[in-house]
Amino acid sequence: MSTAELATSYAALILADDGVEITADKLQSIITAAKVPDVEPIWTTLFAKALEGKDVKDMLLNVGGGGGAAAAPAAAPAASAGGATEAAAPAAEEKKEEEKEESDEDMGFGLFD
Repeated sequence: MSTAELATSYAALILADDGVEITADKLQSIITAAKVPDVEPIWTTLFAKALEGKDVKDMLLNVGGGGGAAAAPAAAPAASAGGATEAAAPAAEEKKEEEKEESDEDMGFGLFD
């Protein structure tokens, strides 16, 4: 990370910590006051646009949260009582395919053999 990016990041964190709106002018003011040399205005503009309307403190608190695992697709609702067996049939087929894949590995035919 370049000095300009780092300085702009820290300036944004300072503004967020004080509860002040993050704008390019305010970021540039903090960077100038810190006497960081050679920070082009494009960095402050990019950071201000990227953080516009976002709660930086909340983003920091939820850093490792991620989006969670993708949900498995739901089965279509059955139209009749016979539909329940139709939904179970694909699951049984998938299980057979998995067993077949596992048996191939047991024979010693691997990708890196």
